[in-house]
Amino acid sequence: MKRSRRGAALRHVRLQQVLAIAAIATAVALPVVLLSVGGGVSAHELSNLQNAGYQIVLSAAGDHGILAAHNLTHRLLALASVAAVSPVLSVSLDAYGNSSTPTPVLAEGVIPGEFLATLGPAEAGLFPSPLPLGDPSDSIHFENGSYTGPAIDDVLVSSPFAQANRVAAGASLVLSPAANRSLGVRFNVTGTFGVPPTALGPTGAFAVLVPLSDLQVLSGLATGSHGVTDAADSVEVAVSGSVTTNPTALESIRNEIQSLYPFYGVTSLEQEAQQLQSASSVLTGFYLALSSVGLAVGLLFLALVQVRRVESDRRSIGIRRALGLPATWIAGGLMADGLVVAGAGALAGVVGGYLLVEGLAKWSSAAVQEAARLAVFVPVTLSLLVLAVLALSVLASVAAVRAALRVEITEALR
Repeated sequence: MKRSRRGAALRHVRLQQVLAIAAIATAVALPVVLLSVGGGVSAHELSNLQNAGYQIVLSAAGDHGILAAHNLTHRLLALASVAAVSPVLSVSLDAYGNSSTPTPVLAEGVIPGEFLATLGPAEAGLFPSPLPLGDPSDSIHFENGSYTGPAIDDVLVSSPFAQANRVAAGASLVLSPAANRSLGVRFNVTGTFGVPPTALGPTGAFAVLVPLSDLQVLSGLATGSHGVTDAADSVEVAVSGSVTTNPTALESIRNEIQSLYPFYGVTSLEQEAQQLQSASSVLTGFYLALSSVGLAVGLLFLALVQVRRVESDRRSIGIRRALGLPATWIAGGLMADGLVVAGAGALAGVVGGYLLVEGLAKWSSAAVQEAARLAVFVPVTLSLLVLAVLALSVLASVAAVRAALRVEITEALR
């Protein structure tokens, strides 16, 4: 009967230890997922900023808020150290290829000769050089703002769109501002371009690239029919020479552009990078604060398990104390047991978090997959997380140590 009770008690203790390991593992897995995915996405965005071909961007409130984009381009190109200026207009259109059913596409209007110069090395490799979109300066059709020159009507299509719709160079494509083919304009397909992966959200795989003036006319954003004239969404500015790595000179150019266009937002990528780094630090702090709740629960459970173990081992502890074992030995044994449980839980949490991120990268929704694939598991960060759990487990064992040292020898030996 005594052996049966002792075996049941031993199984109960083991069950408690397993539950404590599981609680700590769950608490550790959360920061592993948050820090790896959040840090990976931030690092990816920061890398994109640092490797972009442009250094300054102009933006405006609302849709298509940049006005007189062609004249603005010429004016900025006249500034010292400015190498390229690329206005970009993004509009959703319906494309009609070999099928009578329209395919929604994201159309971007650019000045062909300026666009490539504002792309980073990775993005530039996705496009043919030079861009086969006719007039490099987009001045023939623009005709000094009259839009009376001959339209180029050339279009580059993304490779996913070309494959899905069986469109190749030499074919034609009707682009329409509405789901009505008769409102569209026929464009000549002059080539394809690749599509880079995005950090968040679905990839804009179905996209086309056309001359800026052609898209402005097609979408009614050329001559003021929608309340705007010669519209664009943003303007990307690339500087030349040593200015690209000189924060003072870059800030001087940014201020000069801001003085010319005080009603537009003018930011440098260096500013955006600093803001991103600050935001990443805030998010990391938030992740740790959120994770601390789970860690506190897990370590509290560990402390309770340790105290319960002391209560069940009162006689054994009393015997050891009666034999004259130092209190530090008893305390060290309890803390060592806590370290083992906490260490097992922390390692299980790291492995579980890694497997969870890998699972999300394979079997979750498209947006979550993109974010999970950017996850970065930094060994130093994970090691510090495990060490923090081990250090906190020592504190969690203090309650058990106090309970063990308060055991009355005479009562324990009865």
